[in-house]
Amino acid sequence: MENEDHMKWPDGKKFAVMVTFDFDAESMWFSEDPTAMRKPSILSQGTYGPRRGIHKVLETLRYFEVPASFYVPGWTADKHPGAIEAVLKHGHEVGHHGHMHAWIDPDDPDGEIEEMDKGLEALKKLGVVPKGYRAPAASSSEMTLELVRDRGFLYNSGFLDDVYPYRHTLVDGSKGPVELPFHWNLDDSAITYFNFDTQPGIFPNAHILDVWKEEINVIREWGALANITLHPQLIGRPSRMTLFKHFLDYIQSFDDVWFATGTQVAEAFETFENTQEQ
Repeated sequence: MENEDHMKWPDGKKFAVMVTFDFDAESMWFSEDPTAMRKPSILSQGTYGPRRGIHKVLETLRYFEVPASFYVPGWTADKHPGAIEAVLKHGHEVGHHGHMHAWIDPDDPDGEIEEMDKGLEALKKLGVVPKGYRAPAASSSEMTLELVRDRGFLYNSGFLDDVYPYRHTLVDGSKGPVELPFHWNLDDSAITYFNFDTQPGIFPNAHILDVWKEEINVIREWGALANITLHPQLIGRPSRMTLFKHFLDYIQSFDDVWFATGTQVAEAFETFENTQEQ
């Protein structure tokens, strides 16, 4: 597939890979069950992330020498600051992922603003001024992109409408943030998260790895962006860590891949954009 109307990747690489993590911890369950705060065994599924999963993830990223972006709810930053500090110590990017992992309600603009600003304040306490925003569960409203721009973010990562970075144009015709699109095909929650109501089965690693390999193969063929979206509380489980390692090993078998953080991809797009405007 020709890629003449899309950006070229740095250093002559054929395709780009973002390894990203939504570091929800317990907050992942708040948006699904308002009573979860009073159910410690339910919440323990999320506690695994900061207690064990994140450290296994960081070990693996260090071994493969892969940079990553972690999108952190403000609640997680407040509750587990040591885990976020570990991410920063390893040199990875920390982005914004709401505050209580509340799904955006288009009928509650004040609630959306509060979630974004509380999350920003929590990250600020840890010295983080995030450049990237990813809304919980890819939810949004008509004002989300304006908030992202007005709060000074470089990029958004929550739309599913392309496989290449692009620039949003807002309703009033003004320039919006850079978009780094993703898809559920490369999201571990879509095929590893057990839920009695919606997903009563547990997929084996071989099945998941096949899905991910096939997606990567075509993304590489198209010269596109693979925005891999993972969760420490899910991919950090024992056998899923094996899956993660096999997947990274597979991607690194290609010598034409560019691993980058969200900020690096967005900045590369801005450079490309500027050359197109000259």
